[in-house]
Amino acid sequence: MPVPRIVITPGEPAGIGPDICLLVCQHAWPAELVFIADPDLIERRAKMLGLTTKIQQLDLNQAPYAHRPGTLNIVPLALATEESCGQLDSRNASYVIESLQVAAQLCLDNVCQALVTAPVQKSIINDAGIAFSGHTEFLAEYCGGYPVMMLACKNLRVALVTTHLPLKAVSNAITASILEKTIVILHRDLQQKFSIKKPRIAVCGLNPHAGEGGHLGDEEINTIIPTLDKLREQQLTLTGPLPADTAFTPPVIDKHDAILAMYHDQGLPTLKYVGFGDAVNITLGLPIIRTSVDHGTALSLAGSGKASPTSLQSALLMAIELSTK
Repeated sequence: MPVPRIVITPGEPAGIGPDICLLVCQHAWPAELVFIADPDLIERRAKMLGLTTKIQQLDLNQAPYAHRPGTLNIVPLALATEESCGQLDSRNASYVIESLQVAAQLCLDNVCQALVTAPVQKSIINDAGIAFSGHTEFLAEYCGGYPVMMLACKNLRVALVTTHLPLKAVSNAITASILEKTIVILHRDLQQKFSIKKPRIAVCGLNPHAGEGGHLGDEEINTIIPTLDKLREQQLTLTGPLPADTAFTPPVIDKHDAILAMYHDQGLPTLKYVGFGDAVNITLGLPIIRTSVDHGTALSLAGSGKASPTSLQSALLMAIELSTK
């Protein structure tokens, strides 16, 4: 079987994305790596980091080959203006968006078998007048499908019903149809992408104590419990709704393949505490495989040589694993 070709976007040019991309290229990988980036940016950052890296334009018509340490294969894309480490510039927002579009299209065309994304800075993209709420939502709009964000580390997988929403908007966003769709996608992708024959999913409630019988909120009674009961009739193995303060404990984690949280900061703090630096962001429900780092742009570390590539390495390993199943 030929090795997979994995496309990687370095993300915000003023952040650590270019740094960690260069660092992963110093090692051998059982896949061909291709980066959508400005070659001059990569050369400048390599010089700052003291790395000797052969940057070469890749012929996507040739058969993929396993990555060779010390090389960086690139599909060139020009920055609007030269970056300055740690200094955001809205003029380069369109470059970040275009790199994602090029990379996603390569996956849709099956030229590449998976996409790995380094962090972007959502605020500067919005400052440039481009509506952008995150990688997950952008890729769903570009590629089609219904996105479900899941972060995973060695002993824990956490998926989300809602993602980048203000807290005051979460309750109205959790409808029976959205919850059902999310659980079905999570169940299916655990089967198809992770080879779990009968996934066991623990579902958090929205309110403290999972609503405490309606005394602390009625979303559990009106929406969550009826939806779980409906899906149980379809032979899905679901536990809950569980109080979130006890869902992320060994007795629950050990007996389930994933935990479904109702909103971003209900599920991800625990995941990042357990697996920060090793966790991988995986977008389920898309027609392509996409993984990402679990951290931000770390502007203050850009070009310093202090950025760790561990999370990008984990995301790359996951992309290779999923693309070869």
